[in-house]
Amino acid sequence: MNKDNILEVRDLKVWFPVRKGIFGFVVGHIKAVDGVSFDLRRGETLGVVGESGCGKSTTSRAILLLNKPCGGSITVDGVDITRVSGKDMMAYRRKVQVVFQDPHASLNPRHTVMEILTEGMVCHGLCKKDERRVKAAELLEAVGMPTDILERYPHEFSGGQRQRLCIARAIALKPELLICDEAVSALDLTIRAQVLDLLSELKRKLNLSMIFITHDIGVVQHVADRIIVMNKGRIVESGTCDEVLKHPKEEYTRYLMASVPKIGKPLA
Repeated sequence: MNKDNILEVRDLKVWFPVRKGIFGFVVGHIKAVDGVSFDLRRGETLGVVGESGCGKSTTSRAILLLNKPCGGSITVDGVDITRVSGKDMMAYRRKVQVVFQDPHASLNPRHTVMEILTEGMVCHGLCKKDERRVKAAELLEAVGMPTDILERYPHEFSGGQRQRLCIARAIALKPELLICDEAVSALDLTIRAQVLDLLSELKRKLNLSMIFITHDIGVVQHVADRIIVMNKGRIVESGTCDEVLKHPKEEYTRYLMASVPKIGKPLA
């Protein structure tokens, strides 16, 4: 593994069986991800773009080990994580965190803000009981939230505020890799830009590597260093932001650029 890379994905396949008949015989497969390979450099943000059903979220869920790959390898810091278990799995869970699309569904409605932000730290032995309030307040400050909300519940906040709480929870374990899976698509344009700025700031301060998944190709120019474009479970184009957004080679990439509203300043 190249020491400059935190993540290397090689020939990744995630196929889902199609079953029919009373006995549920497998008659075929849905090839959600079919031979995907890419690298993520340390401190880099990689944008993964494509329409719904293209395989981008399935790829991220495979990296998170929420979907089991049926082929290929996923190497993080030199370790093929498809083969880890036990204590090694716990260490991996700490190293890689995720922010999902729907902040409302991502937060336990019965937990207070302090419980939400400190649960992972307590689980991993990173926070003693008498330190929880201080640690939680530090996380709130990091994402631009007031520190007097620790006893409040998720339903008391707006969508943008809930997503900030999700980001605070994700960085609580001091991960090396953060996966943002459609993390701003449920937010209005003004709040979306603010959250994107927050993610860029946290990436710089915490030296994070990031995979940013979106169907909106206009969003990636705001955060990404490189882009891969996915269609039907495969990568159809990749390169720097300038290469892909200013000089797209594939018709599918041009279609995405023409059909999706942009965020931020237009490309020169």
